[in-house]
Amino acid sequence: MKKLLISILTFTAITSCEDVVDVNLPEVETRLVVDGLLRVDKSEEFVGVRITMRETSVFFDENQPTQVENAVINYGVLNDNGLFDTLYFSHLIEEEPGTGVYVPDPNFSSDQRIRTSVVEPGVVFVLQVTHNAKRYLAQTEYVPTVPIDNLEQGDNTFINEDETEVIVTFTDDGEKDDFYVFDFMNSEFLTVEDTFFQGQQFSFSYFYDSKLTPGEDVTVSILGASEAFYNYMDLVLEQTQNNGGIFQTPVATVRGNVFDVTDLDNITVLDNVESPNDYALGYFAVVQEFSKTLTITD
Repeated sequence: MKKLLISILTFTAITSCEDVVDVNLPEVETRLVVDGLLRVDKSEEFVGVRITMRETSVFFDENQPTQVENAVINYGVLNDNGLFDTLYFSHLIEEEPGTGVYVPDPNFSSDQRIRTSVVEPGVVFVLQVTHNAKRYLAQTEYVPTVPIDNLEQGDNTFINEDETEVIVTFTDDGEKDDFYVFDFMNSEFLTVEDTFFQGQQFSFSYFYDSKLTPGEDVTVSILGASEAFYNYMDLVLEQTQNNGGIFQTPVATVRGNVFDVTDLDNITVLDNVESPNDYALGYFAVVQEFSKTLTITD
């Protein structure tokens, strides 16, 4: 058992004393945490692949970088039998020792970067990771999105006068149900679905907690999202607001799409129903991104 020492200081008009209270903290099994959000900018030649591997720490500590034995992304189009007709792969290597950040291996015998020209709707990506002799798999499909029509500064406030309002306008694709994740920088995200504005132009306000400095640039990005990724982000955001980021130390365990398949006979079934406690934290997603930048005026 680990113990946390909490010092409680009690002051009175006459004297002071210090009591040390021992709080027993149970041992917990660490888990792999995968920050695998790949953003696709179709104006670029290659996808910016950067996947961060961390390991959960005990209670109040931040998750620490960890190293994996193997990491590779397989991708292609699946046939009716659930198999890849044509299979491509990208072998990953730690960018700098000790960082836990994995990028396409520049020393491989062939170019391991993923070209944006092959990333289209229907293309499936599978991340395979080996960590501490355990095998993990995460499967996702590329999700496109729509651009931001307009980004402007507003002059309203929501709770207090120290806020800064930005107004985002975009036009939904009316051909299907769409889900969006908006990135407002500095680990500030918002999830949006098109239930009430399908196929229409939609505007909304987002309020930064603090007054932004005149001349400061603010970049807002719209990310495509599957319903599963939307639900994951929505739940994580509920638990991590003002808590250091969506892939740091969540208040409670939120399951993503990275499964422990070490003991599975059929790895094409990625639901892990027979081993509900065997999984990593985090999420692997490949989504299109559009961004706009606004310069704060006052």
